[in-house]
Amino acid sequence: MLGLIRTFERAGGSVDFRDRQHRCVVLDEVTDENWRAVADVAPADDQRRFVAALGARYLLLSLRGGVWNSLAIRAGDAVVGHVMWAYDEEGGAHWIGGMIVDAAEQGRGVGRAAMRVLIRRLAALPACREIRLSYHPDNAPAARLYAELGFVPTGEFEGDEAVAALAV
Repeated sequence: MLGLIRTFERAGGSVDFRDRQHRCVVLDEVTDENWRAVADVAPADDQRRFVAALGARYLLLSLRGGVWNSLAIRAGDAVVGHVMWAYDEEGGAHWIGGMIVDAAEQGRGVGRAAMRVLIRRLAALPACREIRLSYHPDNAPAARLYAELGFVPTGEFEGDEAVAALAV
């Protein structure tokens, strides 16, 4: 998939990713105008054992931790989620973390589209050779999504989460 996207982009085309409602899904910088909407993003109750209860936790981690870069997930005109990324200089990989989609938006393809946008964005960075992420092994929807996007389990763990990698 990445090869096709890169070939299309080099040929002067553009790629936009849409959810199942045909809304264009984009990743925006977190700004003074949208940070409250990102902070208020709340996943479905059954996801709260795998991700933070509110986007605010990830925003604070980005602001105070100095490692992660938060992005707002927007579908059409509405902020509907949060995702963050970081570069691990020691390991040489880019990481994706803190992805949450608001409960009202789950099941609409927003998470898949947002991941595709972020993978494309990170893969375009000159130093990007591998993208990694982690997820709780009991989070079957996340495991399925990441496998469908080409992530392969490495056998490593970050705390209680399985690590998966995508070569780019």
